[in-house]
Amino acid sequence: MDKKTIVVVGAGKGMGNHIAEMFGKNDFRIVLMARNQTSLNVYTKEFTEKGMEAYGIAADASSTDSLTEAFEEVKTKFGGVDVLVYNTCILEGGKPSELSSAELMRHYQVDVASALHSVLQVLPEMRAKKKGTILFTGGGLALYPMPEFTCVSINKAALRALAITLNTELKDEGIFTGVVTIMGNIAPNTAYDPADIAKEYWRLYTERKDTEIVFK
Repeated sequence: MDKKTIVVVGAGKGMGNHIAEMFGKNDFRIVLMARNQTSLNVYTKEFTEKGMEAYGIAADASSTDSLTEAFEEVKTKFGGVDVLVYNTCILEGGKPSELSSAELMRHYQVDVASALHSVLQVLPEMRAKKKGTILFTGGGLALYPMPEFTCVSINKAALRALAITLNTELKDEGIFTGVVTIMGNIAPNTAYDPADIAKEYWRLYTERKDTEIVFK
C-alpha cells in the first residue's frame, strides 16, 4: 500500500516541522510548503536524514494562485492528500484604531482565506474517497482577544469558526476537521514545547473525536 501523504502549509522550525515529524515517524510522506525554497531544502534534508520521505514545494500563502500551483504539483507527483495541516499566520501586533481595513484584509487572506483555499484544493478527492483529515493551528487569542494583537485575535477566532463549521459539514462524509488552540507562546523546553503540542495533532488525527483541543 502506498504511503499516506501529509501536506503542511507553513513549514518551519516552530510548529510546522514538529507536526510534520510526528506524522513522518508514523510512516507518512511529508510535503512541506513555505515561501522560501532554500529553507525547504534544508528541512527536507533533515527529515530525509532521519529516514523519512520528505519534499518541499514553495508556496506563498498570500497568493491563492501560488497555493493552487503548489497543490497541483502535489496531486501530479503524489496523488491525493490524506492530511492537510494549515499552520500559517502573520504574527504582527497592532491595535484596532491603528489598523486600516486594507491591512486587516492582508492579514485575513493569509490567516483565514488561504486556509479555506487550501482546503478547497484537497476536498474534492477527499470527498471522492470519503475520508481525509484537515487540521488547523489555532491560538488562545481566539478565546481571549487582545487589542495589541487585533488581527491575530480576529483571525484566529475566524479560523476556529472555520474548523468547527467545516467539521459539522463534512464529518458525515468521512472527513474530519480539527483545530489545536495553543494558549501560550511556542518555544522548546517550555510548557509550550512544539514537540509536545505536535502530539495533539496526531491525537486529533487518530481519535477523530473532539473538533478542538485547547493546549494550556
